[in-house]
Amino acid sequence: MYLSHLKLTQFKNYASQQLELSPRLNCFVGFNGAGKTNLLEAIYYLCMSKGYGSMADQYNIRHGDQVARIDGTFVVDDGLQDRIVVKLRKRQRKVIERNGTAYDRISAHIGRYPVVIVTPDDISLVLEGSATRRKLLDNSLSQTDPAYLNHLITYNKLLDNRNARLKELEGHGDHTGLIDVYNQQMAEPAAYIHARRRDFVGPFTELLLDAYAKISGRREEVDLEYRSQLNTQDWDTLIEERTEKDRVLQRTSGGVHRDELLFTQGGHPLRRVASQGQLKSFVLSLKLAQYRLLEQSTNRTPILLLDDIFDKLDHERVRQLLELVMSSAFGQLFITDTDPERVTSLIRHHPEIDLQRFLVTDGVARNEADWKRFTEEE
Repeated sequence: MYLSHLKLTQFKNYASQQLELSPRLNCFVGFNGAGKTNLLEAIYYLCMSKGYGSMADQYNIRHGDQVARIDGTFVVDDGLQDRIVVKLRKRQRKVIERNGTAYDRISAHIGRYPVVIVTPDDISLVLEGSATRRKLLDNSLSQTDPAYLNHLITYNKLLDNRNARLKELEGHGDHTGLIDVYNQQMAEPAAYIHARRRDFVGPFTELLLDAYAKISGRREEVDLEYRSQLNTQDWDTLIEERTEKDRVLQRTSGGVHRDELLFTQGGHPLRRVASQGQLKSFVLSLKLAQYRLLEQSTNRTPILLLDDIFDKLDHERVRQLLELVMSSAFGQLFITDTDPERVTSLIRHHPEIDLQRFLVTDGVARNEADWKRFTEEE
């Protein structure tokens, strides 16, 4: 599976842009702020129905415009083509169409075109709070298990309702019994989410360790542990024990929204002992492990997006990473970089790789032939 064509209209800093893409390696080169990352964001939209960050859809519309459109053509495993269109309009619900038909439920789109993105901000997976690590779990499982995504949506809605009710009570008892109703309704999705996360961690850890050994040259030992209150208690017992505490705190203190992934290096917390290069290598390994599990679970080769991977990563680790992803075991790859020659020089031992380079300046991406004509005209 790969993306053969990308068209942007009034998206981010692009007024109008069309790109014909390589099925293997695409590199977007340009100065910071030129719009390289925005191209990766558009591809992520086509796969996941939303942007990678927390920005609301309306802020991805080009400044001064009211609408934006992302149009992509996927060549899927059976050789057929799927056309996906994402339509954004300020203060209105976005629309996603597949082959001319809009989805009734946008969540039904997720998982059809598996994708993994690596960005400089992913260091937060190690350095920041547990919510970032749960997002990794949710992103992976939502692309492989529609039931997981539905249970996650249900659980989060009920959690919001329960927390809102606890705030309304202001520390007093709930004589309406509404909290008990939420407790009962949350039991099934909580149990399902916990079971799927628990089953996910074992094979994911094996793939993580393998990827990290290849990128780091086996210089350090790392590990991962899944911690959940439901590892040792069932939902009913957990929520009953925390009823009084929740009433005082006016929020839900127990549940799968408190789950955690613990990363270690040499038996110590990774964020306390790892260097910047080791942290970046670990994050890359997390994403490559995610890639492999998505591939195994969906029977499709995911698209891999690497944004500014050369930052804080030594040359040898970059070389080992690219050697890994250049292998035939990986599918379509997109890389952003500020150096127009770096990727080319690093893959010189792989002349068989179909490489397409685009030079990006101020919201315009040109392939090399167009760039030469452009500079000659200048």
